Amino acid sequence: MGGVSEEDRKRLLKEAIRQLHAGAPPQEVKEKFKQVLEGVSPLEIAKIEQELVSEGVSREELQRLCDVHLAIFKEQLEKQKIEAAPVSPIGILVEEHEMLQQIAEKLGVLAEKVQRAESLDGVAGEFSQLKHVVDELLDAEKHYLREENALFPVLEKHGISEPPAIMWMEHNQLREKKKQLKALIENAAKMSFSDFKRQVGELAKAIGDALNSHIYKENNILFPAAQRVIAEQEWISMMEDFDEIGYCCFTPAHLMAKPAKELEKTAAEEEIMPERILQFETGSLTKEEIEAILNTLPVDVTFVDRDDAVKYFSKPDKHIFVRTKAILGRKVQLCHPQKSIHIVNRILEAFKKGEKDVAEFWIQKGDRLIHIRYFAVRDKGGKYLGTMEVTQDITDIKKIEGEKRLLDWRG
Repeated sequence: MGGVSEEDRKRLLKEAIRQLHAGAPPQEVKEKFKQVLEGVSPLEIAKIEQELVSEGVSREELQRLCDVHLAIFKEQLEKQKIEAAPVSPIGILVEEHEMLQQIAEKLGVLAEKVQRAESLDGVAGEFSQLKHVVDELLDAEKHYLREENALFPVLEKHGISEPPAIMWMEHNQLREKKKQLKALIENAAKMSFSDFKRQVGELAKAIGDALNSHIYKENNILFPAAQRVIAEQEWISMMEDFDEIGYCCFTPAHLMAKPAKELEKTAAEEEIMPERILQFETGSLTKEEIEAILNTLPVDVTFVDRDDAVKYFSKPDKHIFVRTKAILGRKVQLCHPQKSIHIVNRILEAFKKGEKDVAEFWIQKGDRLIHIRYFAVRDKGGKYLGTMEVTQDITDIKKIEGEKRLLDWRG
């Protein structure tokens, strides 16, 4: 613009953001950098945020000031409205965003009605609707899981990792607020109505504000940036991952009448492509047998190689945590929320140094108890090959008592 080189433009845009961080009024910054802001693209903003983090700006600081950034970029971004086919990963995410905003609006209206009431009995109908709204908000989990496990890994492969990481932080903040709202609704009868009224009003506003801000950033920066860098074949693979994880708010049209899968191999193809047999120290197995065994194990198995990249995961009938092919080759640190990365790094470092061979945790997931173990994988000489994560639902195992020596398949 006006003879400014691409490098100078990027430098000036970064300077504009740095001045905002230093406390300069947005309108003043907007006027000062008016020329360079003209026509700024979502991809440019994503790349600048990426560079700022690599130069020392923390993700937390960047996320905290995202709304301030938008104050100077908003006008330009709204000239570049996102366009996506309804049956496409971005089209579906955008439509879900609209529905989630409608749910948040409904939450706000109900919270206002509660504010005007004098007792819980006076808003029995609204309270029942609040329970339903909370369920709808919690059902949005698949929306976040699709972004984190299918869209974000592909963006990372194209060098855009910080904006998705910031969006993941916001997902976790929204998750926490929704949990607080659920707990508040469940404990309403045990607290004073004035406390309930105040907290439901505060949480409804916090969720609505956070959701609207988050959606604006994804619709106007993250998604358009993704459309510029992700190739057609990658979108096709991503759609398969989306289908596997599942949807919230509505069922996309392409799943309404999905054709039955064709047989993967014909008998003739089986003859043309004979199974390769792998010889082990204690026997031999075909690829088909190995895959079937790993998928039949009553655990989820994920293998991370010596360079911390996800190399394999099993596919049991029911995954405890979502896994998609998009994470293959992804650094394992990027597969965890920011607050857990230091723990992941401590485990890997201890395994690589030979200080530890096992790390284990157990957590509640809903009403299920999940046992998570990490094992250092070494060759016969003790050389580190990678780390295996084994995740198991041990809820029913913990209930076992006494002995069971006879087979009884009636139950």
